[in-house]
Amino acid sequence: MLNNVYEKIKKFIKENYKSLIFFLILYGIFLWPLNYYIIVGGGISEVGNRIEIEDSYNSKGSFNLAYVSEIKGTVGTYLLSYIMPDWKRVKMSDYTYDNEEDKNDVEFRGQIDLLNSYDFAIKNAYIKAGKSYKVSDTDIYVYLVDNKNNSEFKVGDKILEADGKKINSVSDYSEIVNSHNVSDTIDILIERNKKKKNIKNSIYKSKDRKITGIYISSINTYKTDPKIDIKFRKSESGSSGGLIETLDIYNKLVKEDITKGRKIAGTGEIDSSGNVLPIGEVKYKLLGAVKEDADIFIVPKGENYETCLKVKKEKKLKIKIIGVSNFVEALEKLK
Repeated sequence: MLNNVYEKIKKFIKENYKSLIFFLILYGIFLWPLNYYIIVGGGISEVGNRIEIEDSYNSKGSFNLAYVSEIKGTVGTYLLSYIMPDWKRVKMSDYTYDNEEDKNDVEFRGQIDLLNSYDFAIKNAYIKAGKSYKVSDTDIYVYLVDNKNNSEFKVGDKILEADGKKINSVSDYSEIVNSHNVSDTIDILIERNKKKKNIKNSIYKSKDRKITGIYISSINTYKTDPKIDIKFRKSESGSSGGLIETLDIYNKLVKEDITKGRKIAGTGEIDSSGNVLPIGEVKYKLLGAVKEDADIFIVPKGENYETCLKVKKEKKLKIKIIGVSNFVEALEKLK
């Protein structure tokens, strides 16, 4: 019986080998990667499911992160983007600093931005709620390498020491740089792929500032009372969830339920002072919130807010849109 099956398959391939080769080549072409991301839509995700706080208050409603769905560009998805409504092509170069960077550098920065968003969210929420928090540890990473820098630094390097001194903050590094003269060399100890490495880095001047051609970012770990635990999804990155994260943390810390039973979605980066900063692709995030039946969409004031109002009018959306410039204003408008 197996011999009969084998003979039939052999005969089929022999009679149709030209067509099979054509379709294999066509399949390969359509899967050929391009330096593009294709934005294919938006959605929301309940942030409360990943933030746990000891003895937290319950909520009748929910806070939801608005996100953009994107796929890696191939010949096939690139061509489809001209046909599918609301699909958008974004060049890889729009995410990279220069031609030397690749998608790994972009993805690392996205992870750093995500960690920073939770860092600032914890700080702002705990301060506003009158709860205790303090920095227990800080990690310093290379966020970007200037194309004028000729050293061996890579995005993602963890900075441990400079001139033999432990680096605990961005200001620690800046102080050491400013203590040197232009053209001096600093010895920097980094960690990369769990291995330590010494790198010599020269100081040069740019716009009346002493710099070393690397831009660094700090990630704080907090000791809080009550204790907080945040779980991330591997697919998540970026800073645009900062405002909603802050609102959800605050809502868990105080007795009053500011959701009032509503399904609240939103987007907006938050800084250490609680200011809400603009984000990209807000149209897709708004439409994702509408698709998931959100009652309210919170968005940064300015261009983001105006874009949402325009889309709401064009598509006759019923969702309530709130524009805010800072965390406190968002609380006041929700109350």
